[in-house]
Amino acid sequence: MKLKVAMVLRYVILVLGAIIMLMPFLWMLSTSLKTQPETVKIPPIWIPKQLQFSNYVEALKEAPFIQYFINSVIVTSITTVGQLFTSILAAFAFSRLNFYGKNFLFVIFLGTMMVPGEMLIIPNFVTLSQLHLVNTYGALIIPWLASFFTVFTLRQTFQSVPDQIYYAAKIDGASDWHYLWHVLVPISKSTITAVTVLQVIGSWNAFMWPLIVTNSENLRTLPVGLQAFTSDAGTNYAWLMAASTFVIIPMVILYIFLQKYIIAGISKTGLKG
Repeated sequence: MKLKVAMVLRYVILVLGAIIMLMPFLWMLSTSLKTQPETVKIPPIWIPKQLQFSNYVEALKEAPFIQYFINSVIVTSITTVGQLFTSILAAFAFSRLNFYGKNFLFVIFLGTMMVPGEMLIIPNFVTLSQLHLVNTYGALIIPWLASFFTVFTLRQTFQSVPDQIYYAAKIDGASDWHYLWHVLVPISKSTITAVTVLQVIGSWNAFMWPLIVTNSENLRTLPVGLQAFTSDAGTNYAWLMAASTFVIIPMVILYIFLQKYIIAGISKTGLKG
């Protein structure tokens, strides 16, 4: 009886948690279908009297969102592939190779994870400015081609693979490069998929850095492009929420299809609470 009560309470808590997490998303969808007066009405209303699907059309007309979308795809794709490549190589080096100062170097890199990202904005901007890369795709991509969080996550997974597999591959004549890409990477598919999705979401939703290093509409990404709906005269919340829906939907679809890999990958790294 106690087990049944505990299970019911668990499901009730999970359902309530899911509802709370979904409320902002549902509010965004609701607001995107309202008239402008309804978006600022007090008390707020959840269901519009008449659905304004034209808000989505107007939102697309307000700013060049096709260009913003292309920029987001380019930046997200290159940073994700680049970060995966550098992280896989670094994780393999820290997990399998023996070299002088490996543990000390790993601790130093691990310490960088404690530094808030906001503290790196000015040094990164100054560096890119001296390299004349501000307001270019390079400024949006280069600083994010490496991530020690991804290195750390992959290292944990690589270390969980039995040493016997590595030694067997070496006996068969496989090089470290061959073992990495043909044995270790396929074995670690779940974790690699998880960090890939996390990187895609992070890059796709990035706002502060693209806002700082770009001043041309041709280089703006989708989150920065949402500023088009805010002016000195105020904010058109209906159009803003409609545009925000366009930004979020690709990530929601991605997560729905790959959520099992995210859960499986993170659970193998020892990062779960």
